Amino acid sequence: MLLIYTHKITSRFSYTMKHIFTKILGIEVMYTTKVEDFIKHSGPKITYTKKPLQNEFFIRSTDILFDQGISDIQVIVSRWDGIPCFFSAGESSTIPFDIFSASFYLLSRYEEYLPHVKDIHGRFPPKESLAYQYSFLQQPVVDQWAFKFLDKLEEKFPNLERKKRDYDYTSIIDVTTSHCFAHRGFVRSAAGLTLDFTSLRFKRVAQRIGVWFNTKKDPFNNFNFLIELHKKYTIKSMFFFQFAAYSTYDKNISPNNNKFKFLIKSVADYSHVSLAASYSSFDNMDLLKKEKKQLEAVINRDVNCSRMRYNRVDVPNTYRNLVEAEFTHDYSMGYTHEIGFRAGTCIPFYFYDISLEVQQPIRIHPFAVHDYALLHLATEAEITDKVTSIYNHIQSVSGHFITIFSNELLGNSTKIDWKKLYKHFIKAYHV
Repeated sequence: MLLIYTHKITSRFSYTMKHIFTKILGIEVMYTTKVEDFIKHSGPKITYTKKPLQNEFFIRSTDILFDQGISDIQVIVSRWDGIPCFFSAGESSTIPFDIFSASFYLLSRYEEYLPHVKDIHGRFPPKESLAYQYSFLQQPVVDQWAFKFLDKLEEKFPNLERKKRDYDYTSIIDVTTSHCFAHRGFVRSAAGLTLDFTSLRFKRVAQRIGVWFNTKKDPFNNFNFLIELHKKYTIKSMFFFQFAAYSTYDKNISPNNNKFKFLIKSVADYSHVSLAASYSSFDNMDLLKKEKKQLEAVINRDVNCSRMRYNRVDVPNTYRNLVEAEFTHDYSMGYTHEIGFRAGTCIPFYFYDISLEVQQPIRIHPFAVHDYALLHLATEAEITDKVTSIYNHIQSVSGHFITIFSNELLGNSTKIDWKKLYKHFIKAYHV
């Protein structure tokens, strides 16, 4: 048991220490504000405050874990043995940075509370982030800092006990459009056919008619391929189905379509099925609860995991809404068009609500790779290099690698063979 002495135990302090020591490093930890308890403790111990007590393992604290609310904090990024870091701790500190405050800054999405210009979908733009501006978006720096800190701890306390984490991989399939041509209703099908004709997309016209008359398979209907692949490599997989009425940004099959319901039930027999919340439910609590309840009725089990359409996360409101709707896990923490780690970590964490100064009962599972972020890359080799680099970072910290692919992209015919590439990723990264 490692003891931490500090001058004040706050919700932020407890939240951060529990995540870094217990979740990332697997070290049991307890805290004290009493000097005499610290001195009496015979096991491993550190101080986290402004000044050391004696000649102990000391980390000089900044103020962020002892504050309340949001301040316009000046962040100066420098390097710790090549890894970007911030909140310098000074020469008296055993490690050169206050990694606890820096970790809280990224995990809580502190910067997303600060004034910023949202994109057209109301999202925090990646280019506004500290990680993007200082080129460490593609590194899980919170986890890297923790393991560098662990090296120093084990030098000081060679008998330090800890429970090691294992690398984990989960493949998420986003199903916001289950079929390209099938089961879309007469009006939508006729409108699509007319648009294809007027746009002179005759290959698409032939494909559409072939699907209607069952001479061709719908290109987005690759669910059997995915299930068999996941079974072959025994990987964790999750399918997030949109179950919502048609709207400007929600264009899936009607939730009243029996064939669509049968598809969902059949996938749920082999994989975890959860809700891809609609665009319309983003700020509509009643609609969010309705979609959740309707999907639960189809699969006959509770739905406690969510993904937001277009990864729309408005901190802290989105997570408060998800908690109210009784979701306990969310998989929206990442950027749609940028590879990397939005919260600086590849290890699941609970959301800390800065406005309320409380840890919310929803676990965030950050994803590192979204298929849309790969579209601008020219070749399969370039894509593989990028994703492998991310994989290597996650492996090095025994993290949780989450990729998000859509059945829609996997069914598209482009110069990139996405099915082949996805199969390569599953084979290479599942262990």
